[in-house]
Amino acid sequence: MIEVGEYKVKEGLYYTKDHEWAKVLEDGTVLVGITDYAQKELGDLAYVELPEIGKEVNKGDVLCEIESVKAVSEVYAPVSGEVIEVNEELSDSPEKINEDPYEAWIAKIKPKNLEEELKELMDANAYAEYLKTL
Repeated sequence: MIEVGEYKVKEGLYYTKDHEWAKVLEDGTVLVGITDYAQKELGDLAYVELPEIGKEVNKGDVLCEIESVKAVSEVYAPVSGEVIEVNEELSDSPEKINEDPYEAWIAKIKPKNLEEELKELMDANAYAEYLKTL
């Protein structure tokens, strides 16, 4: 784990400038969630609007929305593909993202163009450096 001030950045994941993380699983699917920075900026989460299973997304498309006591924020797809699973636990317990944003994934995507799109994402070190500029 890399620490940048009060924020934690988990190693072994890919990151976007919009503060989503992507974890490539052994079967080639990708788990998506929001970073520690994002959940701290949002504050206490009240609701996660999970994406529909079967939804096709392109990298950068809105995947879903998250509501906190402060704001409604969009979560963007870090990779293109089809949503094949969602974390149903978040429907009843959105605070799981506040408790551990790197374990509380939002959706699993079956990617279309993974190798190319991963090149456009940051690794943990690059994301940590990016956080220092905010």
